[in-house]
Amino acid sequence: MNLIQTRRKHQLGEARLSSILLLMLILAVTWLLWSGLYKPLVVGLGAFSCLLSVYLAHRMGFFRHQGVIGIFPRLPGYWLWLLREIIISSWDVAKLILQPSLPISPTVVMLETETKTDVGQVILGNSITLSPGTVTLDLHEGKLLIHCLTSEGAKELQKGEANRRAANLERS
Repeated sequence: MNLIQTRRKHQLGEARLSSILLLMLILAVTWLLWSGLYKPLVVGLGAFSCLLSVYLAHRMGFFRHQGVIGIFPRLPGYWLWLLREIIISSWDVAKLILQPSLPISPTVVMLETETKTDVGQVILGNSITLSPGTVTLDLHEGKLLIHCLTSEGAKELQKGEANRRAANLERS
């Protein structure tokens, strides 16, 4: 093994360790903030659940892609945008349901993702499914098959705002 390969292997090991520690820190802080209980037994169980989650993430290959942890700083902005979209979609679906004529026009569309990683594609697919009136049916080779409650919803989805925002999570 030459010097360059040794350094690269060492750098990957450090990045992997830092990614693991960062995920552990994020999980622990989130758990502590949401738990509100700080008794030794409960904190111990929380620490165990965080360690188990990191172990399972490692076993599932979560850390295989070094860029995965890099999306964390951009997630809060994405979540705020997604929350806004969920509220708007909920309002639109409620208006449709309350109309006696029930003006739905179910449509299935294919959307090519702008995201490059599996994680980005899953985030996009899950974000679409979280929005009322749309369900991601399939994800295969960077293409999403999506059921939309209305053709207007399908047109809005094909404009690409969700696709663009999910792809921006991956940018370096």
